[in-house]
Amino acid sequence: MSEKPGWRERMFGGFKKTSSKLTDNLAGLVTKSKLDADTLDAIEEALIVSDLGPATAAQIRDTLASSRFDKGIDLAGIRQVVADELTEILAPVAKPLEIEAFPRPQVILVIGVNGSGKTTTIAKLAHLFVEQDYGVLLAAGDTFRAAAIGQLKVWADRVGVPIITGPEGGDSASIVFDAVKKATAEGIDVLIVDTAGRLQNKSELMDELAKIRRVLGRLNPAAPHDVVLVLDATTGQNALSQIEVFKEVAGVTGLVMTKLDGSARGGILVAAAKQFGLPIHAIGVGESMEDLRPFDPRDLATAIAGSA
Repeated sequence: MSEKPGWRERMFGGFKKTSSKLTDNLAGLVTKSKLDADTLDAIEEALIVSDLGPATAAQIRDTLASSRFDKGIDLAGIRQVVADELTEILAPVAKPLEIEAFPRPQVILVIGVNGSGKTTTIAKLAHLFVEQDYGVLLAAGDTFRAAAIGQLKVWADRVGVPIITGPEGGDSASIVFDAVKKATAEGIDVLIVDTAGRLQNKSELMDELAKIRRVLGRLNPAAPHDVVLVLDATTGQNALSQIEVFKEVAGVTGLVMTKLDGSARGGILVAAAKQFGLPIHAIGVGESMEDLRPFDPRDLATAIAGSA
């Protein structure tokens, strides 16, 4: 029986389509003569259509233009420059969620549009914290959908952590209130709250989150300690517009990006890092519990650039 690939191998596998797309877009642009403006323009365009974003592509173009490639540069050389620049962009935002709140619990609100993988990501985060020997409690605050409550119950059972739930259509703030009281009384380290995933009515979502914040403030003035947005990488550029909106309505403090395993759009993670600079706490490259992890910026840059 073959051993399951380690996290690093799964991550490189998850970004294989992204690196292949980048390679295909750069093919034929290598030159044996000094880089000229036309070649630099073509390289920049190839980077943009690889979902790295205009700002990142411009940064890489500038680096290539300012470097001395009098004898030209081959594909491996371009990949190396790309990896170096991506590392520079990703290093400041690669920040795992640290459990540091005192008094406990540390309250993490998790938000994201329906279908982004929000509920399963909550379970995977809980699993990650349990691995680190933290006590975890889940709160099913997305009462808008009965399916979301049921799904989170199933995941809580799989992970082996308790959960606070209420009826479909119930008051999310009341569920959060009960969860904080339980977590505080029992000395639980981390409370992860699932929240509504709908953006059709932004004012309604803002009102709901504001009510949750008021309730939290009465019980723990420092809470919520984190507001984490879950993004589906397969949505490409739409993920950037989601960050913009959720920053406005929810005060996002960090990101988790999921579904990087089956997408050729992994470069969107770099575009998000470049445009918003928000901490990226973890990435998901598969369906199992172990497939959501913090990432090493150099490894991730190398995976995207295909320069390993």
